[in-house]
Amino acid sequence: MHYDYVPLPERQPLRWPGDKRVALFLTINLETWDLIKDTDKPYYAGGPAILPDTLPGNVPDFPNYSWREYGQRVGVWRLYELFDEMGVKPAVTMNAVTGLRRTAMVTAALKRGCEVIAHNYEQGELLTNFAGDVAAERAVIERTLAVYEQVCGRQAQGWLSSSLRGTLNTADILAEKGLKFYCDLMNDDQPYLVQTPHGPIVSTPYSNEINDFTLLTRRGHTTAEFRDVLIEELSVLHDEGAKTGRIMNVGLHPHVSGRAYRISALREFLEFAKSLPGVWFTTREEVASWYLEHHHEHITPRAGA
Repeated sequence: MHYDYVPLPERQPLRWPGDKRVALFLTINLETWDLIKDTDKPYYAGGPAILPDTLPGNVPDFPNYSWREYGQRVGVWRLYELFDEMGVKPAVTMNAVTGLRRTAMVTAALKRGCEVIAHNYEQGELLTNFAGDVAAERAVIERTLAVYEQVCGRQAQGWLSSSLRGTLNTADILAEKGLKFYCDLMNDDQPYLVQTPHGPIVSTPYSNEINDFTLLTRRGHTTAEFRDVLIEELSVLHDEGAKTGRIMNVGLHPHVSGRAYRISALREFLEFAKSLPGVWFTTREEVASWYLEHHHEHITPRAGA
């Protein structure tokens, strides 16, 4: 894979439909972890633990497992109700095992017309585990995409790796399988093309910075601070978007922002976002399609730059 380094000031202006300024993605991660793994090594369950002293995979870690499972049993439904109330459709990312074992969460997203993004097979299985074995990585991706089609009734258009841990081969495998967009790279406020031997794929960056796990769990921000960070990020991007369009992703995890005492932060942020002219509540598939049709060369340098 390869992508060009082109500084923002040297790019052609990016224009969204209807002269919108910011393409806003609200992304709920529907992730599932195994309770028991056949290993005596520490099991990485897709993020920092709520309690320290990680246990071996073959020992059940009920506090950390059930903390995350709260999001599947309660938190995600609170988030869905909020988005229904606000008249906004979030996107969801889906581990394949979520679609197989916790199908109700995915069915609820599909009934709401949410975009569903393929998100690895099981959350604790990172593609970087197969960094030296392209065939094994391809097998994981193919198995994931097969479950996606089974559960969603259509082929996946985009991909987010578990914990964004892809390899140098991931984008190429995705392009080979016909996917349109790739979310693992977090290096821009605009989409751009990633070149692979099987053709280009559109990078629609995810964010571990504008992310409830990072802000609330890793850094310990309060609910009010979380709200303020989201509002400030969108405010600045909205101002900048008058010159050239921006994207903003808000990463959400049901066991984090789906808690009762945190839901007000998202409600107030959505109220603010809806009050701004020029915010495009959209999907990555729409952005990737628009970009490919209208702006795929915008990131080439300006004449004379």
